[in-house]
Amino acid sequence: MKQYKKVVLAYSGGLDTSIIIPWLKETYGDCEVVAVCVDVGQGTELDGLEEKALKTGASKLYIENIQKEFVEEYVWPTLKAGAKYEGYLLGTSFARYPIAKRLVEIAKAEGAEAICHGCTGKGNDQVRFELTIKAFAPDLDIIAPWRIWDIKSREEEIEYAEAHNIPLKITRETNYSKDKNLWHLSHEGLDLEDPANEPMFDKILELGVSPEKAPDKATYVTITFDKGVPVALDGKEMDGVSLIEELNKIGGANGIGIFDVVENRLVGMKSRGVYETPGGTILYHAHEVLETICLDKETAHFKASVAQKMADIVYNGQWYTPLCKAILAFVDETQKTVNGDVKLKLYKGNIINAGVTSPDTLYDEQTASFGEDEDYNQMDSQGFINLFGLPITVKAKKDLAKGKKLI
Repeated sequence: MKQYKKVVLAYSGGLDTSIIIPWLKETYGDCEVVAVCVDVGQGTELDGLEEKALKTGASKLYIENIQKEFVEEYVWPTLKAGAKYEGYLLGTSFARYPIAKRLVEIAKAEGAEAICHGCTGKGNDQVRFELTIKAFAPDLDIIAPWRIWDIKSREEEIEYAEAHNIPLKITRETNYSKDKNLWHLSHEGLDLEDPANEPMFDKILELGVSPEKAPDKATYVTITFDKGVPVALDGKEMDGVSLIEELNKIGGANGIGIFDVVENRLVGMKSRGVYETPGGTILYHAHEVLETICLDKETAHFKASVAQKMADIVYNGQWYTPLCKAILAFVDETQKTVNGDVKLKLYKGNIINAGVTSPDTLYDEQTASFGEDEDYNQMDSQGFINLFGLPITVKAKKDLAKGKKLI
């Protein structure tokens, strides 16, 4: 087996990466392990990480706060595109790209020969991490322990940790696989692996409450957009990180953004997960509402197909590709007129439209009105229908001439 002097590890302090540090040193001749935790909004999960990393054998720990970059360069572009993968708002997916990019930057600065990650061989994250590494450092080696070690389950991971005196925040009963960042929190594993089981929301929810426990009184929010980007909440200008944090609190309290899905993974299997995305769900809804009055029909319909392709790109690890760059350029062009305010009513898990305005609206009340107007001659529609239906009329006449019954 190839040996390494220095390896950079994507470190979270969770079950997988906690045991990977001693495993790397055992496997690669006591190599130096530089742990890197990239902060995309994990919150209290970062508490005590440095002490833990050093105690388990890392030579140092980088904690890199890139929340601003994460929001502005990945979250907002995906939101503007309207990208959803099978209803999932891509919280884990687009977070992997800036994390992996930062890993490469530190690996180069440290003179490391390889980057190690804790992704399983069954998941999507291994693809996102490794395609990003290839995009920026094609000559760096990649170590994926789940593909080569003897450990076969999370239960065996816990046994390894206990044998090496590695402290864990989980138990065998709370051993859900979770991923948390500013945008969302995902839950997989244990009872959730069987789609027949109803999620135990009282046990797993962390960002909010179930709709049943939400207040009996509705909450109203108004979100202001500038070129498709959320810039203010209830009239108060806010940076992206603060705005998402505030909407997470408001949405979570109202039972918004709980999504239970069996999705089709890139590697070919189906996987069941529960996602909490309170703020993101509100923002997606608001953005979609604003686009209904700011985009013309042809652009809106074409953009819907682009949104699906963009979702596949983000989900499948292809952010750093020419196609992704081209799609984002198209999206930016469509967003030049997506400006205005969207008022929403939040009530027990529901998001209800409560008004939308824009200086760039294409909606004309006089034209759309059922009342009397001066700019629309209803007789014009007769000629339009005759021309639009001409192929149908011609075919029907030809069929009649051949003796065919039309009904």
